[in-house]
Amino acid sequence: MQTTIPVMQAAGAASSGASEGEGKPGEKPTVSYWHLWTDAEGVSHQKQCALTTFELKGVGGAAPQWNNKHPEHPSTVVVTVQPVGWVGDWHENPAPQWIIVLSGQWWIESMDGTRIEQGPGEFSFGEDQGCTESADGRKGHRSGTIGDQPAVLMTVQLHIDPQHEPCHIS
Repeated sequence: MQTTIPVMQAAGAASSGASEGEGKPGEKPTVSYWHLWTDAEGVSHQKQCALTTFELKGVGGAAPQWNNKHPEHPSTVVVTVQPVGWVGDWHENPAPQWIIVLSGQWWIESMDGTRIEQGPGEFSFGEDQGCTESADGRKGHRSGTIGDQPAVLMTVQLHIDPQHEPCHIS
């Protein structure tokens, strides 16, 4: 069974309770993201999660802003441009990584048949390492571009071991 989640539902938008232009921090925000993860049986899944551990703090002398700081890890930043019509057949992410859509649109399908679509400003955490290949050749995820524009993505590959638990990053 394949479930397709449209772009608008997959939004990584923050809700903060503050009106635009107020200059006030508002309530502590929640920012949605999709997590591609692997269960104990080696099957990849996608779950919508949320960043919630924000701290109100100024940075570099600026006014206070909401920050969700993650532990420091060695990492590699890669910007990719996926051409119109590009499809990456079944594969695992090279490392646990944040994937941010800069422009264009793309889709990601996990082994359980869930397919999400994302556009500019939306992001996910790809952590499908350690999958077991299924009888029909599925291992990890498939992904590809949507529409008549290339998809430009920025990945932040973390040099850490994957965790096999959904939504462990908050």
